[in-house]
Amino acid sequence: MSTTAEPKERDLTLAIEGMTCASCVRTVETALQKVPGVEQASVNLATETARVRIDPDRVEFDQLVGAVKARGYGARRREAAEDREIEARRAALSQTRRRFVVAAVLGALAMVLAMSPLVFPDLERADWRAYLLFALATPVQFYSGWPFYVGAISAARHRQTNMSTLIAVGTTAAYGISVVATFFSSVFSAAGLEPRMYLYYETSAVIIALVLLGRYLEARARAHTSDAIKKLMQLGAKTARVRRKLGEEVEVPIEDVRVGDVVIVRPGEKVAVDGLVLAGSSAVNQSMVTGESMPVDKQPGDEVIGGTLNTSGSFRFRAMRVGQQTLLAQIIRLVEEAQASKAPIQRLADLVASYFVPAVFLVATLAALAWFVLGPQPSLAYAITVFVAVLIIACPCAMGLATPTAIMVGTGRGAEMGILIKSAEALERAGKVRTVVLDKTGTLTEGKPVVTDLVASNGFDETELLALAATAERQSEHPLAQAIVAAALARGLIVSDPERFESRSGLGVVARIAGREVRVGSPQFVAANGLGAELAAEGKSTVLVAVDGQPRGVIAIADTLRPTACEGVVALKRLGLEVVMITGDNERTAAAIAAQAGVDRFFAQVLPDEKAAHVKRLQQEGKVVAMVGDGVNDAPALAQADLGVAIGTGTDVAIETGDIVLIGSDLRAVSRAIELSRKTVRTIWQNLFWAFFYNVALIPLAAGAFYPFTGWLLAPMLAAAAMALSSVTVVSNSLRLRSARLS
Repeated sequence: MSTTAEPKERDLTLAIEGMTCASCVRTVETALQKVPGVEQASVNLATETARVRIDPDRVEFDQLVGAVKARGYGARRREAAEDREIEARRAALSQTRRRFVVAAVLGALAMVLAMSPLVFPDLERADWRAYLLFALATPVQFYSGWPFYVGAISAARHRQTNMSTLIAVGTTAAYGISVVATFFSSVFSAAGLEPRMYLYYETSAVIIALVLLGRYLEARARAHTSDAIKKLMQLGAKTARVRRKLGEEVEVPIEDVRVGDVVIVRPGEKVAVDGLVLAGSSAVNQSMVTGESMPVDKQPGDEVIGGTLNTSGSFRFRAMRVGQQTLLAQIIRLVEEAQASKAPIQRLADLVASYFVPAVFLVATLAALAWFVLGPQPSLAYAITVFVAVLIIACPCAMGLATPTAIMVGTGRGAEMGILIKSAEALERAGKVRTVVLDKTGTLTEGKPVVTDLVASNGFDETELLALAATAERQSEHPLAQAIVAAALARGLIVSDPERFESRSGLGVVARIAGREVRVGSPQFVAANGLGAELAAEGKSTVLVAVDGQPRGVIAIADTLRPTACEGVVALKRLGLEVVMITGDNERTAAAIAAQAGVDRFFAQVLPDEKAAHVKRLQQEGKVVAMVGDGVNDAPALAQADLGVAIGTGTDVAIETGDIVLIGSDLRAVSRAIELSRKTVRTIWQNLFWAFFYNVALIPLAAGAFYPFTGWLLAPMLAAAAMALSSVTVVSNSLRLRSARLS
């Protein structure tokens, strides 16, 4: 008996613990990339995850965990610990809050005591004041500040530095000098220095309090960046009403629903899984998945999507996709992968951050030496102030959060509107698009022919004309014939089989109906040249009807524009984009559709395998091109384009095709996706500006570069406040995307 081994995973996601800044991201990423057999590794600070692509025959999961732990960080398999991860984050946030409260209370008391000589001058010489300050600051330093020591020591073991290193060294310097001045005051007295001038207890305590406050506010704000994922997860039904043996209806957990089960949905209930309606009818609100504003009518034969809401009637459907195969599960997976991915712009920030911390230490040391040697008296006090201020102001946490927080919010916002952006790179690239190529069939148009005009003549009326033509075409399999039959049935006409039926290839059909010969087909076939010429000029296919050799009318058939096609084209043009249509139709039909839709130019008579070549031609003109198609025969063109946008409907969406997937057929979503990209990229640049601005502008100020000209010298406590504010500013700016208005 042979057994088949389960395929090994190539793409893994790890939850990373202990990261605080962009420098940490670079360290973990480098550690993973050095593991033999790792093909790609991407670490995200905002989601605290690492996505790793491996050769499963060369790499074991434990090797990845070991590589991360060897660098001083924690790692575990993320998929297996969703609930534990949420609980762990809550516990960490609660602990940060407790450490902050201790630091804030004791730091405030230390600040009041340190400033008291300004009100009560006699206290300046009170020896007990230094001991009381020591008692207040010590719990702050070694309880509230303990995480910084853990991070700094862990990094030091591997000859690295990070944000914790800067905080730990800066506050320890201030606290250590104060301890020496308190308990070994003779060291200062012997050097002719006044020990009371070197008490920085309140400085170290308040710095730790402010940094913890920033970290706490940042963590709370970051929790909101994943709100879209949480909303999507909450959409899923918890139970389903399933018909079992002998017609018995039982309510079962959603995990117990199997493919083929018949599921009953009552008014107000959620559709449990993806399926096909068997009986009943209703209007289903799909806005939470597809972004459609109006409920969609469902009849037998229609598809329903798990997680959508049944609003009115009841119906039964057969489960077609369950568990991780449902559209909702695929959407959640895609959004999670996109949020954990890394945009090209972020790699630059991570690279800069990896060199940033060592450079800051060098600047802080050189600045302190310069003040000690060249500064005014007390030069040592100035040197300590400058050293601590430079270390504190320069923490690169904002750099690490600038890009991923915006990506998380942007991709989540897109998912809420039925726009699935499959990677951070695709999101960034969409903003650079200048030309949009729209496939005609199934994208601009409905993708199926329908009767648009009925012109009766010689004593016939429209109803009689359509009934005769539909009966004649009843047995034909031609798409135009099926459109005529469908139009007749939609009007409630009776369509029976003809007495005799004969198909003439490329011409039409001849049928005998109630003793009369009915011909349906081309003008030449029915001997009615010239009839219907105006309709043909509009790009419509014309089918003529003759009875006993006499022309009786013409039926116009066309693949009509989608209801939102024109609005979608207008929205794209409003963004300054060139809109191009590509189709296999003849020149006349293509020109008519292009005029109706309002596109700038078109390519006609293009075979499916030639679409990619036309996209390439546009690229050779120097244009950044987005190709929008249905994801089936447009796959080569989608791959050739700078950005592939697959437009689908319901559960038929082509998840594997394109860089962006639009759930639903609303063409306006294309412009929304591009506009969302532009706003997200703009937010990223704003974030990076603020992250670098705090450092570039305030490091010289903290180092005392402006002191000779302005007398300004940044106090370490203000440096801590500015550093904390930088992270909160970046995350808050990203959260604005949640309410961004899109056309």
